[in-house]
Amino acid sequence: MASLISLIVFSFFTTTSLACTFTITNNCPYTIWPGTLSGAGTPPLSATGFQLDAGQSISIPTLPGWSGRIWARTGCSFDAMGVGSCITGDCGGRLECGGTGAKPPASLFEITLGIGDQKDFYDVSIVDGYNLPLVAGPRGVVGGCNATGCIADINMGCPKELQVIGSDEGEGGVVACKSACEAFGLDQYCCSGEFANPTTCRPSFYSGIFKRACPRAYSYAFDDGTSTFTCKASDYDIIFCPNSGMRRIDGGLQAPTAGVNRNGKTARAVSSSTTLIPFPVSIVVLLFTLCYWHT
Repeated sequence: MASLISLIVFSFFTTTSLACTFTITNNCPYTIWPGTLSGAGTPPLSATGFQLDAGQSISIPTLPGWSGRIWARTGCSFDAMGVGSCITGDCGGRLECGGTGAKPPASLFEITLGIGDQKDFYDVSIVDGYNLPLVAGPRGVVGGCNATGCIADINMGCPKELQVIGSDEGEGGVVACKSACEAFGLDQYCCSGEFANPTTCRPSFYSGIFKRACPRAYSYAFDDGTSTFTCKASDYDIIFCPNSGMRRIDGGLQAPTAGVNRNGKTARAVSSSTTLIPFPVSIVVLLFTLCYWHT
């Protein structure tokens, strides 16, 4: 009996020590609505969709072996029941995504956490299009690890045929940039049919635009060589709009216009299922920038 109790206690502390945390920061000067989606065979995170005001961060715990993706929605409006819609990154018209992924185009952070001594695999993907810049960086690492992401505002240089335009009542201008696959539906852009392998599916004119803007991000389905990273870390920081000009005040982050979303409406509070924390965005952005210029 004593041996069984010791084994349970040991297993508890071993599992706890190997737990990982995702820290999601909104460095945009407006409200965003992050979403999370677990891969097949892994449980959902404690929050699958929530509001995050300008300058706020949240901490979401997870466990070894978790696999999935994290993204941000923009231009959202939800009622008291959490029903509504978003201009970009929508997940079935609900505040809590609950197993529904992002409607393209959306910038994605993707990760599979290793178990035991196995390494984590992670990337930032714009294969499904782009809506916001983001940087992802590991903390509490074992050995050398790299930050990755896409700090460029691709919306500013998005070709007209790929542009998603905001509504006149809310967000105006280009709010997202579609992938060529979504825009045209051709096998050569979607890496499907006879193009469903790395030999026949090659970078296109459009994926080249994304790759030049964001060299470390996935630009098309077989863009593995320069876009997938490995690490063994205890925490990952996911920062949206890393270069938006947010400034630190009293240990936290201060937005140029805090508490107002891109539609000019007053922002609602962050979901109670998350924990608000201050976070030094500048550190991860600096590390990413240094890696970017040495790529």
